Amino acid sequence: MHTSRRTLLAATAGAAAAVAVGGAPARAQDDEAAKHHDRRLRTLISRMTLEEKVGQLFVMRVYGHSATAPDQADIDANLKEIGVRTAAELIAKYRVGGVIYFGWAHNTRDPHQIADLSNGIQRAALEQPRGLPVLISTDQEHGAVARVGTPATLFPGAMALGAGGSRADARTAGRIGGAELRAMGIRQDYAPVADVNVNPANPVIGVRSFGSDPKAVARMVAAQVTGYQSAGVAATSKHFPGHGDTETDSHYGFPVIEHTEAQWDELDAPPFRAAVAAGIDSIMTAHIMVPALDPSGDPATLSPAILTGILRGRLGYDGVVVTDSLGMEGVRTKYGDDRVPVLALKAGVDQLLNPPKLDVAWNAVLQAVRGGELTEARLDESILRVLRLKAKLGLFDDPYVTRRGVDRTVGTPAHLRAADRIAERTTTLLVNSAGLLPLSHRTHPKVLVVGADPASPSGTTGPPTTVLATALTGLGFTATALSTGTAPSAATVAKAVAAAQEADAVLVATYNVTASSTQRTLVAQLLATGRPVVALAVRNPYDVAQLPDVRAALASYSWTDVELRAAARVIAGAADPVGRLPVPVQRADDPAQVLYPVGHGLAY
Repeated sequence: MHTSRRTLLAATAGAAAAVAVGGAPARAQDDEAAKHHDRRLRTLISRMTLEEKVGQLFVMRVYGHSATAPDQADIDANLKEIGVRTAAELIAKYRVGGVIYFGWAHNTRDPHQIADLSNGIQRAALEQPRGLPVLISTDQEHGAVARVGTPATLFPGAMALGAGGSRADARTAGRIGGAELRAMGIRQDYAPVADVNVNPANPVIGVRSFGSDPKAVARMVAAQVTGYQSAGVAATSKHFPGHGDTETDSHYGFPVIEHTEAQWDELDAPPFRAAVAAGIDSIMTAHIMVPALDPSGDPATLSPAILTGILRGRLGYDGVVVTDSLGMEGVRTKYGDDRVPVLALKAGVDQLLNPPKLDVAWNAVLQAVRGGELTEARLDESILRVLRLKAKLGLFDDPYVTRRGVDRTVGTPAHLRAADRIAERTTTLLVNSAGLLPLSHRTHPKVLVVGADPASPSGTTGPPTTVLATALTGLGFTATALSTGTAPSAATVAKAVAAAQEADAVLVATYNVTASSTQRTLVAQLLATGRPVVALAVRNPYDVAQLPDVRAALASYSWTDVELRAAARVIAGAADPVGRLPVPVQRADDPAQVLYPVGHGLAY
């Protein structure tokens, strides 16, 4: 990098720091610093070629654990999907402004590798002529969705935090989670989810939401935004204008939200308003149709009425707007992959996330500018927002991370203890007839743990039955695990029943039980043995409605180790149950009737 450029970047970073400090001497001084800072960023923009400008708007996936030397299988995947071999080649060819990490793309094997990959990406970017640092992002919501697994610290997910009800815990989880991401070179987190889960049948949000009460969700969202951003990571509220009341998953279809404008304002808007008030750095769009907000039939991601009219205008938001993945079906049903990025920019988007075919999307934007459909000034407006964010996050100042920083920050004993303490305050006791819980290892020494073993959501050790059995053994029981799956066969049920005859008590981990689920058969036949049966819902808390005869039922809201260990401590009486339902549970036979209301939760 040339000295003059380094000086400019350093000065930019200094200005960014001045802008980032809240309430510094006087507002006039702040405004002057901000203008000075923007002038420097505009100078950078004025030196960019049109191709570089187009690239700056894209955030792209890339396969491999290394920026320059990925495994052959990842090189092959990159060639097939992107037409480049490595992350370094992706940056050289397309000058992308951002890269998103995924576990399935082999970006997140372990903390040191992640840090090395981040450094390799920054090095490749800054070696380019007029090179700019890259904004590296990921979906680290914790709970059901997390891309970085152990040995990093994993916290309870949103609905569990909602059950805990503590803004301080939500803020701490964001602060520690954010500090660990930053230490690995990830400076934008696509969290927290700001959707209000008012629909129990929602297939894509569910436990990723803090709950069903807009005010409570708004408080938790604001706390998490503060936590993440205090650690120097950009938080991203999603999915605007609100994905909570859908029965369609926008990954595979095109959901329609039938809320009136007044309902939207009352139910969906409060968490996003709270995020904006908390100074959120980025907001992600939803590939959903909301006819009351935009009757055109377009998804929100492509809607000027929703993104420019409501988000920018009514909510007064001037930060970065990022699309949800452009590979999702919800945004591709109406327009081709060449039209989607152009229409998103026209609607008011700043970052185009993960298009299925980058060459198609990139060239479409380039041609739209050359053909006059988009102006270069429109691109400059979004690039300025992206560069402001990069400057605020210190990327111009120092884009690199160190192994020492990883060792000092990621998965430290203090962080892991904090996660355990927070998890303990989220487990919810829903049913406890005749005081079955807490179980005593003196009266019920042998415990059989059966149930669903869904794949680990986030690189935790799993499987759930084993984690629960190990935790109970550590608490003085003799516990054995028998995985029966999410759809146990008659033979599997018979095996579990035979094993239950030898146990003093049975713990069943349930996972999204429906009226026709054979998990119900399993529980019924275990109850028929006469052994005490404890049911633990490891994902949606609605399972309890399908299991009316169990004497004890709890909800952990996720099947990550930290939440399962906390549930085991509650079952054994080593911790008191203090979580309260953040969503109502309806009756299975009459969904119009509430079985357990918001706020329900028993104590010992």
